[in-house]
Amino acid sequence: MNSQENGQAQSRDIIARLQNAIKELPELLALLTAPLDSIGLLPPQFVRYNTTPLPDGAFKVSKHIPALQRALLEHVIPTWEALLTEKRMYGIVEQYFCPDLFSFASPAAGELAIHGYSTILSLPLTEYSVRFLVRLSKAYPIDVLWTVVFGGLSGTSERKEFTWEDCVRNVIAIPGKVANALGGKSAIPPELEYGLYFNHVSRRCETLIQRLSMKRSKGDVISVNYILTKLVNVGVFPVTVPTSPSQPSFFQSTLPSIRSNLTSPSYASIWPEIITATPSTFTLQTVIASLFTHIKKVEGLDALASARTVAKEEALLLSGILGRMTKDSDDLWDTMNAVLLGREWTVGHARIFVCWVAGCERNQFDVEALETLLGNVVDLWTNADHIRHSLLNKHHSLLLLTISYISAPGVSSAAIKNLAFSPLFIKSISTYLTHLDPSVRRCGMMIAEEVARGAGKKLDFADWDGENDGKAWCKAIRVLTKERDIDAEIVEDSGNEAGEGAKNVNIREQPAPPSIPSQGNLPKVTKPQDRTALVQDVTEYDSDDSLTGYITSPSSSRSPSPTPSELEEIEKDPTLRVTQKKIARPVYLAQLGDMIRPAGGLKPEAEEDEAQKQQVALDVAEEQIRRKRSYGTELEENAVNLVYGLIGLQDSYELEGFSQKRQAALNALVACCPRKAALAMIEEFFKNQYSAEQRYAILNALALGARELASLPIPETPAMQTPERISFTSKRLPPMLHHKYLTAADQQLVAAPVQNLLEGISREAIDKGRDAAAEKVPAYVRERQLRIKKPARITEVTKDGTVTRPQSSQMMARPATVFTDVAAEYFICPLINRFWLFLRDEQTREARTAQQPTLHQYKGSGTGLILNALVLSHFMATLAVLVHAARHAKEWLAIVAPDALELAVTVGTRPLSSGEGEDEDADDNLPGGQASAKGKEAALLTTSLELALVVLDGCVDLDGGRTMSLEHTALVLGVSEWAEEVLSRLEKGIKMLGGGGVQEMKLRRAAAGVVLKADEVTSRWKRSMIDVLSNA
Repeated sequence: MNSQENGQAQSRDIIARLQNAIKELPELLALLTAPLDSIGLLPPQFVRYNTTPLPDGAFKVSKHIPALQRALLEHVIPTWEALLTEKRMYGIVEQYFCPDLFSFASPAAGELAIHGYSTILSLPLTEYSVRFLVRLSKAYPIDVLWTVVFGGLSGTSERKEFTWEDCVRNVIAIPGKVANALGGKSAIPPELEYGLYFNHVSRRCETLIQRLSMKRSKGDVISVNYILTKLVNVGVFPVTVPTSPSQPSFFQSTLPSIRSNLTSPSYASIWPEIITATPSTFTLQTVIASLFTHIKKVEGLDALASARTVAKEEALLLSGILGRMTKDSDDLWDTMNAVLLGREWTVGHARIFVCWVAGCERNQFDVEALETLLGNVVDLWTNADHIRHSLLNKHHSLLLLTISYISAPGVSSAAIKNLAFSPLFIKSISTYLTHLDPSVRRCGMMIAEEVARGAGKKLDFADWDGENDGKAWCKAIRVLTKERDIDAEIVEDSGNEAGEGAKNVNIREQPAPPSIPSQGNLPKVTKPQDRTALVQDVTEYDSDDSLTGYITSPSSSRSPSPTPSELEEIEKDPTLRVTQKKIARPVYLAQLGDMIRPAGGLKPEAEEDEAQKQQVALDVAEEQIRRKRSYGTELEENAVNLVYGLIGLQDSYELEGFSQKRQAALNALVACCPRKAALAMIEEFFKNQYSAEQRYAILNALALGARELASLPIPETPAMQTPERISFTSKRLPPMLHHKYLTAADQQLVAAPVQNLLEGISREAIDKGRDAAAEKVPAYVRERQLRIKKPARITEVTKDGTVTRPQSSQMMARPATVFTDVAAEYFICPLINRFWLFLRDEQTREARTAQQPTLHQYKGSGTGLILNALVLSHFMATLAVLVHAARHAKEWLAIVAPDALELAVTVGTRPLSSGEGEDEDADDNLPGGQASAKGKEAALLTTSLELALVVLDGCVDLDGGRTMSLEHTALVLGVSEWAEEVLSRLEKGIKMLGGGGVQEMKLRRAAAGVVLKADEVTSRWKRSMIDVLSNA
């Protein structure tokens, strides 16, 4: 094997290694630096990491870069982005997609950018790939890509044309693909928003045209035409002036620059070439119509010199872009006729058109071109349908075009006579005179008089006195046509203003530099602080002296107190932290699992680093889990291990935000890998080795993760909020007290998110039941209709009339796993079934020790155990939240609803443990050998009733309660009887264990809600339920 083949093998080996797991950062840097060094694009700061350089010519850009870029996007960046950014080494990854400013002159840099566009758009877009597109759009816009393709790449002209077409398609497709990929999940970068992006592309396209005007070939003009065609297809040439920044417009963005550049003869000659070389008639018509729309507006009847000057300036602009209209320009005349006569234009536009067609110069009046225009105008003007149905504005513009020809110098009277005596003209005048609109009728009368005057005849309708019925307009048009706009002088000040305006626009729209150095590559330079700045004059009292140094006089020998920023710099000084070892950030989930749950146990020498390991692991756990959600099988392989580690983790070192970060990581595991994480958590929940806090974390993760999978709102916790949610004034408390009082109101939300969710769910179900009950009272129905119901709007669409259009998988943004697909199999049924098994084992264990002395009897409802009222009520609340989120699952009515309702009735009516409901403060030595009173805890009874309410409400919403009433009749009647009994006891004043206050109010509301919902179900299916019971 020769050296070249050996080098190619090394290049392929680098790509293969990048596609697999990389354990160390130096190994990654060695793999990334070798190819860049081989093609001369390695930044100087990374040269020392190139430990295994490639031979010269071993790495081919066209052959190896696409595969290497794909490996970076799919394997390296998802894993190493955070660590590379932290180490300020992310610039070496950016170099593969958007080479920096120092590499811009290299031909390989542009080729990397071209491949970067293609590779990024060929894969599903992510946040980091969108950031690459932002950098590419700034550093390598369309004009730079043209230079790379036609000036830097080697190959045949056909190959360059194919490459150019691919570049244009990629550049045009970026805003749409980014919008579809983000799908409202996150904000679109401003640089890639539809309007701003295409306005930038338009300006860069005009820059390319300016560059080509110096030296060009036929192929260059064709390449520009291809860009314009693609821009027309995406609506960048609108036929109306945009009113919103989100609407792009080519000429609105480029006309100031075009005006200033048209003074160059070479630039003025390239635009007509581009226009005439446009292959598509539709494209050409759209471009010309958009140009006509964006020229300056001229007051239609303004005969002042300033208006005539503006009209002539705009005519010169049209002449510079479209070229002069001559009699022999047949192809261009066809397009102009379609645009000029097929659309509605104002009288001001008609003045500009006449001046442009006439030649824009006083001494070069083109009568033949005007005669050609008149022929086309007369064909439309004499059309009876046009006379009867066209708007007045179009009649005015055609009238001005005709009169301008008649009053033009050099027009022979014979041509006007031929027009005056033509049968079509005479017939059209008769049609005008019979028109019902007097303003339109005046147009026919005026044109007849002007044509007769031009033919040497005299015609006067003698009805022009007054201002009504279009008479004033006809007088103004006669005054306007006494002079010609083509004879106006271009005022120097006007031209200077235009030039200054263009110059200002050019300065404001100056293109960005070829590349923006990565922030990760820039060393952090801190300006030395002046010690005297620490001495401040305090004019007001400030109770917080913890952040301000003591004031010292200039003559004092004592040094000033260090500021907090100085203390941070001292703490980060490596010379003072010799014995402390910095813990590296994990990049793989297996490394994260080892930091949370060491496989070989905790070694004594590593115990001092354990706190820092846990802190680093908790800081990055949620981010790493969510980042690996759609990245191969790494998350599925490590999900169970992470569940074991996070649940068993203890806050032995009192880490900051320990509970919130662990909860966020567990929530992410359930949401990102439900099939593995949910089952593992359910199994761990029923083990006796965990505390109540750990069980709460498991239940919260199941509930919140399930709602995230179901795309339902979840309560906002302090972990989700920005650190600076509230900005105090200058008298701000110290950080510890500030954090303490800021989060005091959020403690209830953090401690019981599931209970808060269930409270909202049950309240919604009760409100629906109350509305349904109110519908049965005719007086209430009429009152509510008169007070609340609004008339249907025209745009209202009924449920049966909605039309759903199928969308492709690329257009639909939906999560990989929907909760309704996994709810029954991985969440609710395992939770219920595992509870029944646990309850059987616990009751068996209690029965074995029931005959032993009280001290040795086992009770499953002890503090912290699952059957304890507090833990069990949280369990029932979690199950209620899961059942509510899964109500649209296909197994809900047949399996989930009856199983959950049976569990709610059992927990709410039967004792689960021998020690359940015992009052710990009650006296065991009651007189007469009486036992202490037992009963259900109010909190447990409340959550059981709320679970029953959620089930019944879902049954009513899905099928009106039919399935539950007819297939589980005894269960429904039992729920109704149970709720009525609880409500009756509360009405009699019987106190529940642990009740009173807010808890009693919740219990009363839940019981009343179940009674109303059960009555709604039974009243609808009572006859069928009686038949079922009688047959049983």
